[in-house]
Amino acid sequence: MKEPPTKPIAAETNAEAEDGSGGLRQLLGLKGASVDDGKSFLNWKIRLQLMKPATWIPLIWGVACGAAASGNYHAIWNLFGAAPTTDSWGVVGEDTLKAVGAMLLSGPILCGFTQTINDWYDRELDAINEPNRPIPSGAISEAEVYSQIAALLIGGLVLATRLDSWAANDWPVITLIASFGSLMAYIYSAPPLKLKAEGWLGTYALGSSYIALPWLCGHAMFSASTITPQEVVLTVLYSIAGLGIAIVNDFKSIEGDRALGMNSLPVAFGIDTAKYICVASIDLTQLGVAAYLYAIGETTYAAVLFGLVLPQMFAQLTFIQDPVANDVKYQAAAQPFLVFGILCTALAIGHHTF
Repeated sequence: MKEPPTKPIAAETNAEAEDGSGGLRQLLGLKGASVDDGKSFLNWKIRLQLMKPATWIPLIWGVACGAAASGNYHAIWNLFGAAPTTDSWGVVGEDTLKAVGAMLLSGPILCGFTQTINDWYDRELDAINEPNRPIPSGAISEAEVYSQIAALLIGGLVLATRLDSWAANDWPVITLIASFGSLMAYIYSAPPLKLKAEGWLGTYALGSSYIALPWLCGHAMFSASTITPQEVVLTVLYSIAGLGIAIVNDFKSIEGDRALGMNSLPVAFGIDTAKYICVASIDLTQLGVAAYLYAIGETTYAAVLFGLVLPQMFAQLTFIQDPVANDVKYQAAAQPFLVFGILCTALAIGHHTF
């Protein structure tokens, strides 16, 4: 196995370093970030970069959606229009802390675990596509990577058990979700299975992990017993939209994927076919969910969801012209509408069920 470079690539090679944005990009774990010298306290910048905070947002949002779908989450807006009492403030406060706990589990801890282990097994790929990443640049040692992986995994499973206890779940559903998600993270990145090299299978595994699992975790935090089959189906459907988002991320690494035999969809089908698979999976899934909400009588939510799909389709016009050059631009323009659509669906389910 080819070893990654042992010396960091100079930060001056990044345009971001010249305008002062490189440091922020590093902390968020974004592509093209500058390389820290690794001498800060406990290498915290490098460790945070490995955990890619920018990727936590969908999972944190997914937890919020699951909480909303449960119908049992008492948010601050529940107090408006009524005379709040000490008890009502207490319920809202406790529910807020419960949601934050589940968000901490799904985002910084387990998503951070996923990103760290993925970077370790992608070190040769990153040496081609993103040589400034902490591992191929040599900014963090093998032992430090292993210690971070272990700390995040153990910490996540311990927190999951505590959240199950706090939620008074009859069976440890949050712990099971966390364990399953951790297993998926490993087999997605690590040989011999390495699902990310298997095209459809790996892409869907990534999409479902980012949408279905945090949603179910957020719901289970407020009532595991009320998770319905229709909710499971809807999260699976939204995972198909997540598949589309995962394909968007694959366009930036076509060169390295092809060189190392990674069978991502853009490599397997070519750029032109993959871009249409991408937008179709995103659009058709959401339109199907909107039709379902209309069919069960949640017409207002269905109309709002349909309205949120339209700007995504508009943003896709530029993306389709050149998905390699416009992948980041498309994500920035379209994903806010996608995530608000997921919340809209969650609120519809919470309203319809309860």
